Amino acid sequence: MALPQQTHQHDANRMTPEEYLAFERNSDERHEYIGGRVYAMTGASRNHNLIAGNLFAALHGNFRKRPCEVYSETIRVRVDELDNYVYPDVVALCGEAKFADTTYDMLTNPQVIVEVRSPSTKRYDEGGKFDLYRQLDTLREYLLVSQDVPHIAHHIRQSDNTWLIRDVVDTDAAIQIATVDVELTLADVYEKVTFETGENEKAGDE
Repeated sequence: MALPQQTHQHDANRMTPEEYLAFERNSDERHEYIGGRVYAMTGASRNHNLIAGNLFAALHGNFRKRPCEVYSETIRVRVDELDNYVYPDVVALCGEAKFADTTYDMLTNPQVIVEVRSPSTKRYDEGGKFDLYRQLDTLREYLLVSQDVPHIAHHIRQSDNTWLIRDVVDTDAAIQIATVDVELTLADVYEKVTFETGENEKAGDE
């Protein structure tokens, strides 16, 4: 994901969820709403856009003629109990998509969420944002896809509400997203992506 930055314009006065939604729906830029504060979303790299596009295309193609839907980063997810609103890079589900109101721009029942991470967003995606996502009872799988090395951290919710993590780094390997019955290969996820040498992120780093 693109790392959110707090907007100084709204820092002095914490916004209510209603104020945020009125502001956001009239804004040309995307903002997340976390803990009563508004955060502007920064731009994304070429690799980020390629990976997110590859994932969206693969899921969308697989979902044709199936009762499943996939959305890009323009759809907000509402974490209801915490009154937070965030933008995943890719979000998918099978069955009925449920929205907070009739504007249909706030999904409330995601089953699979994907974030494309960079070294600068790694800690946020693994920590604070995942902490938010874990509050969603419907969420079953969370994928963190590195953009600087071939590496996908696949988080799978267990029956006891713990999370199993599988790290996949082999470009010939495949990931089974069982919740929506889709298999993705790393080769497809990273199609047309080029990796620079000397990057400081390594697969499996803390």
